[in-house]
Amino acid sequence: MSSAEGMPRLIVIVGPTAVGKTETAIQLAQQFEGEIVSADSRLFYRGMDIGTAKPTQTERQRVPHHLIDVAEPNEVWSLGVFKSAAKQVIADIQARGKMPFLVGGTGQYITALIEDWSVPAQQPDARLRQVLECWAREIGHESIHHKLAILDFQAASDIDPRNLRRTIRALEVILKTGQRFSEQRQKGESPYRVLKIGLKRPRQELYQRIDQRLDQMLAAGLVDEVRQLLERGLQPHSPVFSTIGYREVVAYLHGKLTLDEAIALIKKNSRQFVRRQANWFKENDPKINWFEMNEKTTREISALIHGWLMDV
Repeated sequence: MSSAEGMPRLIVIVGPTAVGKTETAIQLAQQFEGEIVSADSRLFYRGMDIGTAKPTQTERQRVPHHLIDVAEPNEVWSLGVFKSAAKQVIADIQARGKMPFLVGGTGQYITALIEDWSVPAQQPDARLRQVLECWAREIGHESIHHKLAILDFQAASDIDPRNLRRTIRALEVILKTGQRFSEQRQKGESPYRVLKIGLKRPRQELYQRIDQRLDQMLAAGLVDEVRQLLERGLQPHSPVFSTIGYREVVAYLHGKLTLDEAIALIKKNSRQFVRRQANWFKENDPKINWFEMNEKTTREISALIHGWLMDV
């Protein structure tokens, strides 16, 4: 599974939320003796199953999955922690003669791994972070994200405004170092020979699938899942509640929204999220082999992988 230069191979499957990455990746991994490494930051946390559309136990039995349920919701799995863990898991898969499939929708995590970014080394400053968190509670997530955009437009563009933890981390590094956060993540040489596959659907079809999936999540007990997390002691402003679906249900459980309003807001925020994902997975990116999802897609991707493996 190595190139002529000895670089280990890595298949990367990207695409927007609800496009169908999970089932496609499982089918391909079964064909090519592969194992799946999750690059979806929402899947790290135990107890967050329904609202993240986490692969089921049945799906995980079909193909080994890694980096799912690796942390408690009150822990922080940063970009640096993910990158280190993912490199170890991929190396282990390759050492056992299997093909690693890196799969997910978190563009920054995928890009940081395959481009071997150096993550800013600035150590956390608990006092400064506490000040920034208090400020964020006073002015709101959107406003503090706007402050970041004034200081570092590129960093703000890469960070979801609802992801308060990453917004605060970027501000913390800027204020401590006097340098833009975006300028401190240097690209390195990729340690892998990468085949990057993108999955897509027409936008309206994708929105329909998101709506259907939300209906299924609600029927499966999304509200109860969020209630249980709160009962375990997680605070409403906890970083894990920045995940779409959880934050809105928290607002409903605290009487700030009706259930219908929360559902409408989840759908709206999910559509915005799809558009932000497109900033990481551009359809004109020559490094991504794009496939429209239909009944032939898996066969077409399989043929591409076969050819890529023959190319030494």
